[in-house]
Formats: sequence, C-alpha cells, structure tokens
Amino acid sequence: MDRKTNTIYKQSIILIGLTLSISSIADSSLNVSINKHQNTFEGVALKIWDWAEVGYQEYKSSELLQSELAAHGFKITKNVANIPTAFIAEFSNGGPIIGILGEYDALPGLMQTSSPFKEEKDGATSGHACGHHMFGAASAWAAVAVKEWLVRSKTKGTIRFYGTPAEEGGSGKVYMVRAGLFDDVDAVLHWHPSSSNAANAESSNSNKSAKFKFSGISAHAAGSPHKGRSALDGVEAMNMMVNMMREHIPQESRIHYVITKGGLAPNVVPDVAEVYYYVRHPRREKVQEIFNWVVKISEGAALGTDTTVTHEVMHGNYSKLPNHVLQKIMHKNLLNRGGIQYTKQENEYAQKIYKTMVAPGAKIGDQEKIKPYSTAHTYGSTDVGDVSWVVPQAGLRTATWVPGTAGHSWQGVAAGGTSIGMKGTKLAAQVLADTLQDLFKNPDVIDTAKSEHQERIGKSFRYDPLLGNRAPPLDYRN
Repeated sequence: MDRKTNTIYKQSIILIGLTLSISSIADSSLNVSINKHQNTFEGVALKIWDWAEVGYQEYKSSELLQSELAAHGFKITKNVANIPTAFIAEFSNGGPIIGILGEYDALPGLMQTSSPFKEEKDGATSGHACGHHMFGAASAWAAVAVKEWLVRSKTKGTIRFYGTPAEEGGSGKVYMVRAGLFDDVDAVLHWHPSSSNAANAESSNSNKSAKFKFSGISAHAAGSPHKGRSALDGVEAMNMMVNMMREHIPQESRIHYVITKGGLAPNVVPDVAEVYYYVRHPRREKVQEIFNWVVKISEGAALGTDTTVTHEVMHGNYSKLPNHVLQKIMHKNLLNRGGIQYTKQENEYAQKIYKTMVAPGAKIGDQEKIKPYSTAHTYGSTDVGDVSWVVPQAGLRTATWVPGTAGHSWQGVAAGGTSIGMKGTKLAAQVLADTLQDLFKNPDVIDTAKSEHQERIGKSFRYDPLLGNRAPPLDYRN
C-alpha cells in the first residue's frame, strides 16, 4: 500500500469500525430472506450447472437469472453492450448505487458428472469447472435478499445486478465497462468459487489474447510437397520462437497457447492452421509490450515458412485493483459468518475426491477456516480487473470445492454439482448481502472507498481497454 493510500485507509478506520459494529449483530430479517430463497437459488445454480453453456452462448442461463430477478421486482435491461446474453437487473428507491456481478459461463471440455471419480457426463461438451453457475446464482440471491430488506427498512439504496457473460476468455465485462455501464456506480461487489474461504485485497495479472491464423498452399504431402506451403509449419515455427522468447521476459509473465487448427490429414499439406495465445503480466503496459513481440514473431514465422499470417485479438483484461476500505468490511463479514461444515456424507465424498488430486496443498477441514486478511497477487486474470479501475470493488472466495481442488478441473465441476458446492454458494450470498447492507446503512464509507480508489488510479488515468475497439467476439467458442 502506498503512503497516500495508507493515509486514506487509516482515516477510514473510524467509519469502518462503525460499520463493523453494526454488522456484527446479525440482521435476523436479512437471514430470514436468505433462508427463504435458498431452494430457489440453489435450484438456479444446479440448472445452470447442468446446462453448462460456454461464453456468449449462455442463453438459457442468462434468461433464468433474468426471470428470477424480474419475479422479485427488478427491472431488466436486456442485450446490453451489444451482447445478447448480457443484462442489467435493477431495484432502486434512491440512495447509493451498488453493483453486484454475476457470471454464468462454462468451460469447453471438462464435462464431469457429480461423481467423486472422473466420469464424463453423457451428451455434454462443457462443464462448470470454474463454478460460474454458483457465482451468478449467489449474487442474484444476495441481491433479492437485500432488496427485500431495503423495502422493509425503508432504507434508500439502488442494487444493480450485472449479468456478465463470457468471463472465460471473452471479456464480457470489458465491453460493459467500455459502454459506460459502470459510470454512475458507487461501488461493486463480487465473489468467486474456490477451495478455501478468503476475502483478501487481491490483485491479478493483466492479460491479452489473440488467435493467429496462418495461410499456406495445400498439396499432396508425398507426391508434390514442393508445390505446397504448410500453414502448420508457420504455427510450429511461431511456437518454437515464442518458447525461446520466454528466457528474455520478466519471470512473473505467463504465456500459454493451444493449436486450434492443424490440418485434417497427414498426407495433405495444411493450407490453414491456427494457434490461440494468452499473454499475462501484472502490469497491462508490460502485457502489451510482450504481446507486440509475439505478433512480430508470428510475422517472422510466416516469412520463414513462405506463408501469411493474420491475428484477431480475442480479449484483454486489466489487473484487479484492490480497495482496502471495502475489502476490510467484506473480510469482517466473512469472519462473522464462519466457514463450511461438512456432514458425514459430505466428508466421505470429499475424501474420495481428495485422493484423486496431485499435490493438493491443503487438507480436508480447511474449509472450516477463514484465511487471515492479506494483500495478495494471483496469477490468473479476470475481467473484474477492468471494472475495478473505474469503480471501487471488493470480492471474496468461498469453499465451494473440496480443499486442494484446482480451478478448471473435473474435481471442481463435480463438487459444484453437490451440496458441498451449495453450502459455499449460500455462504457467498450471506457475505455479499451483509456487505451490501453495511454500505447502504453507512454511505459515508463509500465516499472513503472512492477516495482510496482515486488515489490508486491517479489523476491522469484514462480507461483504454486492452482489447481496443473490437466488437464482442460472440462466436469465439465456436
């Protein structure tokens, strides 16, 4: 934390102390609302888990969340930011505007059942390996509960639920930020499924991705290879040079790729080949610098193989910018709620999944604990990062998975379809609701959070998305 931000943070202690003393006394009416809607929103989560729709194709998942929020008095705005599965649901009786994020896209592959053993789900091509079915459901659950409290208590406040598609490589939130949909928001809350419980001041990596398409000339690979030019050679030459480049970039950088097209028959020289790249670094400026180098390498690979290459930027995310004022409140609310307790049956299930893990780094029982508050950097990336640079935000993680579970794994898909996942979902809804309530009760805290945010971004900051002015890639999962 820099000196100026630390000063603002210390000045906010009195306000936060007031908020936390209020929140330490559980609001029984809020708990009643959470419990009343439990069956509904657990059902929503499990339906979305079953559908497992990938980015920008989450039509049923988006519609289900919209219909539930509309049924509870939220005004729905569809097709925002020119994205058919993105929406905003709002309840307002004045007061501060607090956004709450909800994701619902699945990942291709990982089509796991809820079995504690690796078992593909018949007819499926994707799975919720990052738990976004729970993310959207818990956020909507909290929004409905707090809306009911606002009405009962006659407290002024605006809850704006953002239905945000395609977080997994599609940067849905970036297009929503770029469209100005967060410009009037005072604060934003969010959460994410995990194998542990924490509400830390996390930062993350910025990232940028692109598909590089090489074009060559097809020919018989044995009869007339001299008449062909292999697009796959271009891809392989590019990959080789990028792997050589790794020695010369900052060690905290990350580069990953998959070959998405490589030809269909060995005896045909491929005239089209494609490779999909991610570039990551904590600083977005460095991401752009490394990405530009990767582009130059693609051009060199095309030159050396007598092919041509084009690239299409698929997404780009800023790093996540923490806000200690808001995050401390969320951390205290997580402590007040406590961790996850397994039943005997859940523990037996967890033990079976645990045995399938490689180097879990945690043990069963850790889901009962809350991690101490800290400032942490995570090496993944999220489009929440772009939101965090235009409005103060706070988030948390809850143990929806068995301790030690890796994100984007079949074990995560499995637990997310069970009561273990639903317990973590409820905890997230409770903590989000508690934090929303605290902020509506104490709007002065929001002003302090805004001051910290302004100090962090600096007076000269102007938002400029890493993905530029491209339209949302609605077919990127096709």
